[in-house]
Amino acid sequence: MPTDKKDYYRVLGVSRDANPDEIKKKYRQIALKYHPDRNPGNKDAEERFKEAAEAYEVLRDPEKRRLYDTYGHEGLSSTGFTGFRDFSDIFRSFSDIFGDVFGFGGFGGGFGGAGYAQPKPGSDLRYDLTLDFLDAAMGTEVTLEVPRVIHCHTCGGNGAKPGAQRIPCPQCGGRGVVSRSHGIFQITTTCTRCGGAREFYSEACPTCNGEGMVREKKKLKVKVPPGVDSGTHLIMSGEGNDGSYGAPPGDLYIVLHVRPHELFRREGYDLYLQAPISFVQAALGARLTVPTLKGSQDMVIPPGTQPGEVIRLKGEGVPYPKGSRRGDLLVEVRVTIPRDLTPRQQQLLQEFAQEAPETQARVLGENPGYDQDEGILKKLWHTVKD
Repeated sequence: MPTDKKDYYRVLGVSRDANPDEIKKKYRQIALKYHPDRNPGNKDAEERFKEAAEAYEVLRDPEKRRLYDTYGHEGLSSTGFTGFRDFSDIFRSFSDIFGDVFGFGGFGGGFGGAGYAQPKPGSDLRYDLTLDFLDAAMGTEVTLEVPRVIHCHTCGGNGAKPGAQRIPCPQCGGRGVVSRSHGIFQITTTCTRCGGAREFYSEACPTCNGEGMVREKKKLKVKVPPGVDSGTHLIMSGEGNDGSYGAPPGDLYIVLHVRPHELFRREGYDLYLQAPISFVQAALGARLTVPTLKGSQDMVIPPGTQPGEVIRLKGEGVPYPKGSRRGDLLVEVRVTIPRDLTPRQQQLLQEFAQEAPETQARVLGENPGYDQDEGILKKLWHTVKD
């Protein structure tokens, strides 16, 4: 094993059979102790910080660790890993650890920041889309204008005016941190001018004022599949806000809201419809044309249909998002009674009542308890009297 490389297990202070959780825990402790923000200008601490990062990179990877255990440092040549170039490489590789340990910051930067700046994925966006009932049921395509944050086209996202030079931060002298004395204590904090980046560009981009990001409205065509309903989420990957320092953009979440229909009521993939018919149609039967999602369809009303009966039309409901299956259309029959009758209609109904004894109790002026032996009207009458 070359003498210029220390034993990785000794660097982290773990045994050779340490498990991944032990290795990670030990590295977090060392990274916190020797972090450059806590040891400004301390070259020995910077070296220990880099050594620990290199050791952790090898020992956290099962294949690298196997090669190292078998062949030592020479065995790592086949993996292409030769160490880290600078601190920014370390922060990018272990952003999950530093995000947890160093919540106090030290990784952002003034515009165009380098050094401690680390990639940050773009944030996700939400767009609330309201659809008509039929568009949601049958599917449609819509064009949206989504406001989002993207990299500035002028500076490419680095926040600098084209041609500007990098200069050390005048507030911290290029250290990325500032120290203040309070009595016997010395407090070190991230530089508020450069955000810990140590340097920045001499002139800010005039388009984004050094932010590196600008707002825009992007037009997006969205295909809404059939069968969606209120609360459905559509996800468009990569259509959220841009990330920083090469990190991926966020996603766009489209939340659907469906307007109610004046005729149809939806439950799952089935539709419900109320169809008014006359009592004559209910008694004699009829053929009725009812609306459907695709237009209209004839439906047979069997003779003797009772109020509230439901007739099912197979496959006339909402399509399922995948496949050719559809729900059903359930038509509830609502029998309507005319309020005003012509003299002729009254005469015909009276003749009908004379031919149908079970209806005589419903004729005005007759005794509802006409049937002394049986019948639902008799039971109902006695229930009311009692």
